Amino acid sequence: MAVSSPINVEYKVSADRNNDCILEDINKIQDYLECSKKNFEERLKQQPMNESSFHDFVLHKTIGVGAFGRVMLVNHKLDSNKFLAMKIMKKEQILKRNYLQHVTNEKQLLSNLRHPFIIQMEYCAKDVCNLYFIMPFIVGGDLFSLMSERGVLDELHAMFYAGQMVLALEYLHSLDILYRDLKPENVLIDEVGFIKLTDLGLSKRITSNRTTTLCGTPYYLAPEIIAIKSYGKPVDWWALGIILFEMVAGTVPFNAENEKKLFYKILGGNYKMPINFSPNLSHLVKNLLRVDLSKRYGNLSKGITDIKYHRWFIKIDWIMLYNKHMVAPFIPTYNSPSDTHNFEVYVEEDATFVCAGVDQTYFADF
Repeated sequence: MAVSSPINVEYKVSADRNNDCILEDINKIQDYLECSKKNFEERLKQQPMNESSFHDFVLHKTIGVGAFGRVMLVNHKLDSNKFLAMKIMKKEQILKRNYLQHVTNEKQLLSNLRHPFIIQMEYCAKDVCNLYFIMPFIVGGDLFSLMSERGVLDELHAMFYAGQMVLALEYLHSLDILYRDLKPENVLIDEVGFIKLTDLGLSKRITSNRTTTLCGTPYYLAPEIIAIKSYGKPVDWWALGIILFEMVAGTVPFNAENEKKLFYKILGGNYKMPINFSPNLSHLVKNLLRVDLSKRYGNLSKGITDIKYHRWFIKIDWIMLYNKHMVAPFIPTYNSPSDTHNFEVYVEEDATFVCAGVDQTYFADF
C-alpha cells in the first residue's frame, strides 16, 4: 500500500479553526478522544444546525431508496457547482413504523459528529409531508457495489477500509454512541478512495453502556442482540468481524435460507473460516466473532488496542490513515462532481407528492 509523507507533523492534539480536534501523534490518542468528546458536548448544547427549506434545492435524480423515502442528488440554488445528497423521509411512514426517536437521534448525531470517516449533515429541512437531511454527495458509491463488482478484495485493500472503520467506531464509542448498522451498504467511498460511514438511523447514545433494542441488519447482528439481552459497544466489533470476513471471502460467514436458521447459526457461532484467509486475518476474525463476550476483541481488558495493534493491521500507520496521508488502493472513476454512475439506477417518482394528514405535533421540535 503506497503512502505519501505526512505534512507538517507537529505531534500534538489541538483544535482547528472549525473547533475540530486534530490528531497528529499516536501517543496522544486519548487526548484526541477527550478533545472530541468535549467539542461534541458543546455542539449539542449550541444546536448549531440551521434550518433550510426543500425549495432551496434543485433536485436532479435518485441515488438511493430506503424504508421512509429516497435519497436524491441535489444542489443548493445558491451554489450550482456543489452537489449534495438529500435524504427524504416521509413523516407518515416514520410515525407508522414508530421510528421518530431514531430519526431524531440521527439528526442530532449527523449535525454534531466530526470525524473524517463519518458523514456530516450540512442542512436540514421539513414540510408538512417530509423531513429532509442534506449531506455531501459521496461520488464513489458504496462498498457493497464495489464488492458486488469485484467479488472479493485482497487483504491489503480490506485492511485499508477496515482500518478506517476501526477509527470511526473508536470515535463513536468514545462518545458512548453505538453505530449498530455497520454493513457494506453504509460504507461510502469518496473521490480519493477513503470511506464515510453513513445512515446513522440506528445509532444511539447510551448512558449506561447497555441497551436492549432489537434492531440492525440480520446478517450483521451480534448474538446478544438476537438473544434479546442487554448489549453495548461489542456489537459493533462483532459487525466489524462480519464485514472483514465478507470483504475477503465474498460472502458473509453466517447464511441460511430463512431468518430463524440464520439466527440459530449466529447464536451458535457456526461458520467455516475460508482457506484463502491469511493466518493473521483468520485469528482477528475468530476473535471478533466470539459469541462469548468475555473473549471478544474490543471487549477485553485492553479494549480497542487488541484490534488496532493486532498483527493483521501491522502495515497500518494509524496517524497517517486518520489524516488521509495514505494513497487508497482503489480510486473511483467519475466524470464530474455530479456523476452518479457508481450508484444504482432507480425509477423516479414525484418528490413533491401530497401526503395524507400527518399529526405535526410530533415534529414540532424537530
